[in-house]
Amino acid sequence: MADTSDSSDTRSPAEIEADIKRRRDTLAETLDEIGVRVHPKTIVGDARAKVVSNIDHTLGKAYVSVNRVVSDVRGQFVDEDGAPRVERIVPVALVVVGVVGVVGLLALGTRRRRA
Repeated sequence: MADTSDSSDTRSPAEIEADIKRRRDTLAETLDEIGVRVHPKTIVGDARAKVVSNIDHTLGKAYVSVNRVVSDVRGQFVDEDGAPRVERIVPVALVVVGVVGVVGLLALGTRRRRA
């Protein structure tokens, strides 16, 4: 950038005017860009994009975690050949049936007291 206070400026008036026009255009572009960046729609759009990105990232991590857990559980009830492990499935099924039965009985007892 040339020092404008220097009295030995050898530019012609046309060059000075061209320089002023170029700087004015650059300043106008900069102000337009600032105006776009601080516009409420731009701010909301940027915030929305950031939230969506964070949600996508969180859901992706959750999917990987759930997939890992499902694979681990599946490995407990299925052998390497894909055949079910009856010795592990039957006890779990009996526990589930027992819990469902107890919950059902508790629900019936609660209904009878209310009636």
